[in-house]
Amino acid sequence: MIGGMYEQEVVAYVIFGIFLNFLFSILFAMYLSKNIGIEEMAKSMGQKEQPLFVKLAIFIPYLKMLIILYRVAILQFFFLNKGYTHKEFWIYLTHDDKIKQ
Repeated sequence: MIGGMYEQEVVAYVIFGIFLNFLFSILFAMYLSKNIGIEEMAKSMGQKEQPLFVKLAIFIPYLKMLIILYRVAILQFFFLNKGYTHKEFWIYLTHDDKIKQ
């Protein structure tokens, strides 16, 4: 038993978490590309490197899903509610703060 669950249950939770990770990632990317446009996203994408915890989050099944939900919350509360656009959010995600455009 691992944490009070049988090994099969742990594996099932991990697989479900990985599935949710890819589902949320794909849906969020589709949402942004619908509102910004794929060509515009490609033109305005920066070279910002993602933090290490985001890269390693794939190994912790539900962490990456929570990171994506956090980014959705930032998009809604900080950008859209304050009158900014989806493109400004994309630039925020992909550009390094040290480099001014």
